[in-house]
Amino acid sequence: GNMPRRSRADADAALDDALASLTASTAAIERASGLPSTTTNGNGVDDVDVGGGATKKRAAAQLTAKARERAIERDMRERTKKYKVSGDRVPTKGIADKKTKAALKETQNLAEEAARAAATREKWMAIDEPGVLEADEGEKTFQFQQRDIVKNVDLNAAKKVFDLDVPNTGSYYVDYSHNGRELLLGSSEGALSMMEWNRHRMLGETDVKERIKCVTFLHNEQFYAAAQDRYTYIYDKRGLEVHCLEDHAHVNKLTFLPRHFLLASIGTQGILRYQDTTYGKIVAQFRTKLGECDAMTHSNYNAVVHCGHKNGTVTLWSPNQGSPLVKMLTHRGCVKGIAIDRSGKYMVTSGVDAQVKVWDLRMYKPVHAYYSAQPASNIEISQRGMLAIGWGSTVQVWKDALATKQNSPYMRHQFALGQKINSIKFCPYEDIMGVGHSRGFTSLLVPGAGEPNFDTFVSNPFETKGQRRENEVAKLLDKLPSETIQLDPDAIGKLRAVPKEVQAERRQAAITAELSSRKAQREKNEEKT
Repeated sequence: GNMPRRSRADADAALDDALASLTASTAAIERASGLPSTTTNGNGVDDVDVGGGATKKRAAAQLTAKARERAIERDMRERTKKYKVSGDRVPTKGIADKKTKAALKETQNLAEEAARAAATREKWMAIDEPGVLEADEGEKTFQFQQRDIVKNVDLNAAKKVFDLDVPNTGSYYVDYSHNGRELLLGSSEGALSMMEWNRHRMLGETDVKERIKCVTFLHNEQFYAAAQDRYTYIYDKRGLEVHCLEDHAHVNKLTFLPRHFLLASIGTQGILRYQDTTYGKIVAQFRTKLGECDAMTHSNYNAVVHCGHKNGTVTLWSPNQGSPLVKMLTHRGCVKGIAIDRSGKYMVTSGVDAQVKVWDLRMYKPVHAYYSAQPASNIEISQRGMLAIGWGSTVQVWKDALATKQNSPYMRHQFALGQKINSIKFCPYEDIMGVGHSRGFTSLLVPGAGEPNFDTFVSNPFETKGQRRENEVAKLLDKLPSETIQLDPDAIGKLRAVPKEVQAERRQAAITAELSSRKAQREKNEEKT
């Protein structure tokens, strides 16, 4: 009778051992997988191990979040350094005057807040990265043709490449609106047309029945100016003539200063004129005394107008001074084209000597030079610093060619029908380059040319009618007077140091006044006694 009881006890003990080992192995598996482990108490109820895998997982998540926050903070500090104007903070402990100390602290705090806000906008709003062409080993990007690029891009980008073939209608001049949505075409035979190029929709066209030599948009897409054979005219978007600028006669080049609402022109007479388009008066006009001029542009940095002349010089002009601010000898022969990058640091010129030179405008010295097969009469710089050079029926695009010397171009396009290039423009905020030639207009795809991130308070490609009106009013309220145009725009608002001669005169006048006052007081006291 005892043997069965011992066998039953041994079986129960073996079963308990097996259950215990199974529970232990299950708990180990659950801990390894990060799940909360369970144990059985004496009453057969499962208890959750709250101090196991779940706690570790939450702790790991918290550590990951803290590490992410630290990484973001480090990135923000690095981005903020780019926008700091005055560098590190100036210590204020040694300043005795309380007002000066408080004012300095407040100024430094505002500067840091502005830099931090700019870095925040750059990180969280400027999220689109520009795309560029990348060649495989043994290939060059300038070997890629437009048809190859179109086959490898999405449908929306492929639609932006088109060709308007209108032979026997003259050579075409090109300009894009400030937000890049509208395209303006002017033919040397007198045809003017304006369209929403992205939607292939014509907005207005007219035939002036007179030779056109240059076209440019004004403050927005509602008005544009055309330099015709005799006078310069202003048209609205429908192609209706609004004004005839008889003072701007025989003009070859036009450029518009958007922050100052000034239309600048120069032509066969060699007279540079500035006209305020808000009230229609001539602000200034100067004789360059260098003959006819065919090359002109302006800097977006300081609004100084650059003119290229036939004796190889480039002159820099402001409406506040009757003589050139700077006069540079750039080429041995006539200057054919001139362009300035977005930052205002580099200027590119082309001449009849078949050279394309890059100049540093901070020192007014040449950086390096490129050679073209023929004298390049059309040069343009995109928003991201790509340089386009056009001559004959060939156009080249150079990438990173301003600060450093490049050995080969980024892209190259040869027109198959031998069209002679007449005008080149990059479309703002798009990877598009428009080329006006002797058979019409061609839109080419240049990856990485346009700025992918835009500020809607500056230029909005998707603006509505109401936003356009509000933006126009805001621009008029923020209009800068022509007196603010100078080489160093940061000098506005700064106090000039008083010359030593003036300081000595003021000191002597103060001493003389003090001595005369004392003498008068002494004589008055003597009279009393």
